[in-house]
Amino acid sequence: MKFNFKILFAFTLILNHGISQAQVKQIKLSRVEEMANLPQPLKIIDWKLMAQNFDKTIYDFNAKGDYWPMVWIDSTRKNFDQPVVGIYTAVGDVRQGKNNKGMFHEALANMGAVMGASLIGIDKSKQNGLNYAGMLKNYFNRDTKWNIMMNNTAPEVALLGGGYGRDWWYDVYPNVLFYAIYEQYPHEKDFDWIAKSIAEKFYQADSILKGDYNYSYFDYAQMKPMKNQICAQQDAAAGHAWVLYAAYKKFGDQRYLKGAISAMTALESNKINPTYELLMPFGAYLAARMNVEQGTKFDVQKLLGWTFDGTAVCREGWGVLTGKWNGYDISGVVGSTVDHGGYGFLMNTFDAAWPLVPTVRYDPAYANAIGKWMLNAVNASRFFYPQYMPADRQTIPQFAAVTKGVIAYEGFAKTSTFDTLYMDKKGPVAQGDGPKWVPGENPEVSQFSVYGSGHVGIFGAIVEKTNVEGILKLDVLATDFYRNKAYPTYLLYNPYQQNKTINYKVKGAKKVDLYDAVAQKFIAKNVSVKRNVIVTGNQSVLIVEVPAGSKLVTANKKLLANGIVIDYMKK
Repeated sequence: MKFNFKILFAFTLILNHGISQAQVKQIKLSRVEEMANLPQPLKIIDWKLMAQNFDKTIYDFNAKGDYWPMVWIDSTRKNFDQPVVGIYTAVGDVRQGKNNKGMFHEALANMGAVMGASLIGIDKSKQNGLNYAGMLKNYFNRDTKWNIMMNNTAPEVALLGGGYGRDWWYDVYPNVLFYAIYEQYPHEKDFDWIAKSIAEKFYQADSILKGDYNYSYFDYAQMKPMKNQICAQQDAAAGHAWVLYAAYKKFGDQRYLKGAISAMTALESNKINPTYELLMPFGAYLAARMNVEQGTKFDVQKLLGWTFDGTAVCREGWGVLTGKWNGYDISGVVGSTVDHGGYGFLMNTFDAAWPLVPTVRYDPAYANAIGKWMLNAVNASRFFYPQYMPADRQTIPQFAAVTKGVIAYEGFAKTSTFDTLYMDKKGPVAQGDGPKWVPGENPEVSQFSVYGSGHVGIFGAIVEKTNVEGILKLDVLATDFYRNKAYPTYLLYNPYQQNKTINYKVKGAKKVDLYDAVAQKFIAKNVSVKRNVIVTGNQSVLIVEVPAGSKLVTANKKLLANGIVIDYMKK
């Protein structure tokens, strides 16, 4: 019998080296198409190490140096009869520390830092004798009858800063953060009833709004939508929807699912791009997830476009920045695309990765787009840190030592946004708004952002380098909160034109079969420890580590292994 050795060789190559040809047709995002395939200068830092260092450096009550320590004890016991640790919003912020009775600290900083540390495996419920997770209850504003998480613990200090009862995203986002933390600490005292209270408030609010989110904020005590000088923030619907869907997955209450669908319907019905700050990416993620889990038909492309394109009307130009400024690729960071030629922010960039990376699990058609965006975002985000940005492109490089290598500038802009200061700096200019918050009082070093830097654990949990510089291994499950059971899943995007061989290391000790949800087929069998995987040029693999020999069943366009979905779009 004549044997075809070419066929044998090809079959062996597929199983042993994981050659994967894309089957799920990839959908392009126009904004991502503007980004460099391989951003320059290219350097991927160790984000998990940065997150570990941030945690151990910031949460040191005995830290020495100018403006240190960055934490203090607030003993005013607002909302709950317990002290809470305050964390600076920005270095040297005169509103904080012992000032204002120690009461002025923000949930955005505290919750972000706790969530980020927890994502990389640090137990913040018992760290050096303190329960940082449990302390977050103090942001649950029951004294004001709002009965949701808010950015401050009390109105006495709220007017010292942004948000709090007058700026919708500031009121919604702490609840998004809390629900993420709640999943990480499900047994924390009082978290159950707090989570239910938030869900009830959001469900009732959506019922009252009846599809019309055209307001500046919502008064959750009076249960009334409100308008003020701040323009309408219709994308608050995305925040409502994300929390309600999380609550539905947690508690099983069908009302919460109904509310999530209602809020998403309201979001999608907008005639203009309603992006305001941080919430639109959660809408895009929910659209992809609910479409495959609940049979909805939300427009993922539309919501991703609103997230990226910079066509926002209320917050003019808010989206994802693209371009090369004076030889530096800055694409991928999130912020204003128009302010002084572009002004990107660290926290916004970290937090966009939280919903956008797991989006590809539910809709692999965006694997290339999200993979390429993340490479650009991860690469450019190092420029927020003084040790990675050339001194002549920073406003205050002479004060870099105060950051101890873990605090970044709040953002970077194409030209200084101070107008009369730092005008000799060539963009990208690393800077921050801190001095503008309390003019004449906040020091120059308040440009260093503790609040934004605290969210670094999001990148730390998601981003891992491979043996090929520029090809990232992105953990798709790391921030896919309240998901159904899943096997380890990783997105790898090849930004090179040539095929590249990745030394892929599996997560567990047991043998696995590698399923590529983009190619929709197994590319390697019985893998233990590691296996070479070839990723086609300018393409992605979405690898699911399936226990070797699993029983496979296809049902309702889903491929399941041992009853667990590994492909949501199997034909």
